[in-house]
Amino acid sequence: MDFKMHEYTHAVVGKMLPELRVTDKADLNDARRQYDNYLRLLKELNLELIDIETDAFFPENIVFEDLAIVCHGIVLFPRPISATEEIIMDALKEVMQKNLGQTIMDVTDPEAKLAGSDVLFTGREFFVGISETSNEAGASAVAEAFPEFPCTPIKVAKGVRHLKRYISMAGPDILCVSASNEAKEMLKRIENGATFTYQTLTVPENGAANCLYVNGTLIHRAIEEIPQSFKVFCEKIDFARRSICFTALARVSTGLTACCLLVRKA
Repeated sequence: MDFKMHEYTHAVVGKMLPELRVTDKADLNDARRQYDNYLRLLKELNLELIDIETDAFFPENIVFEDLAIVCHGIVLFPRPISATEEIIMDALKEVMQKNLGQTIMDVTDPEAKLAGSDVLFTGREFFVGISETSNEAGASAVAEAFPEFPCTPIKVAKGVRHLKRYISMAGPDILCVSASNEAKEMLKRIENGATFTYQTLTVPENGAANCLYVNGTLIHRAIEEIPQSFKVFCEKIDFARRSICFTALARVSTGLTACCLLVRKA
């Protein structure tokens, strides 16, 4: 197992403005508390946090996954689909280039649709979920931006939005997969197209399938949120694990992978 493929120095995250903390909506306050805990955990895993402050409102200003694909010194930006996305992307580009020395690339094909939550990078190759949010032209843009890695388009199951909601990386060469029929269907397509052989960790709850592996530690959701899957993680994962409550944030995102962009600064 090559742990270095998943080692990072920085996490680019959205800035939570203190004056926006208090609201009469309990679920929004929960989301903010969960986001604070999420950032604290990233710091504990030896990531330096870089805050991006934009004019966007919470929680839109913290869900960055769809807006950039980061890999080996290159950051690929899809075509923005709203004025807000364009504002956040401009801020991200400046930080990625000036602070982190990354090379910026833009998707230029007007026909290309691409969302980062459809893009699964295993450390060895890319899989791009073909769905309402990403198409074949978007997958081609990923292949062109990162030519050293194989890139395979994966048709997502009917009714599925975002590949990484159902399949993510739980460690080096370990795919974490929901037990749902949709996820099994997509896993089969990944295995048929894959250049490498991966271990599979199947979790009973859909919400458990999106986890975040970073710097030798697997971050997954807390026992009160995914009781059956928590047991699976305990039994099957033999390296460091941390769990976190994420229910409120999961309502507005793909999951744990959505709220940061991980970068390894050269």
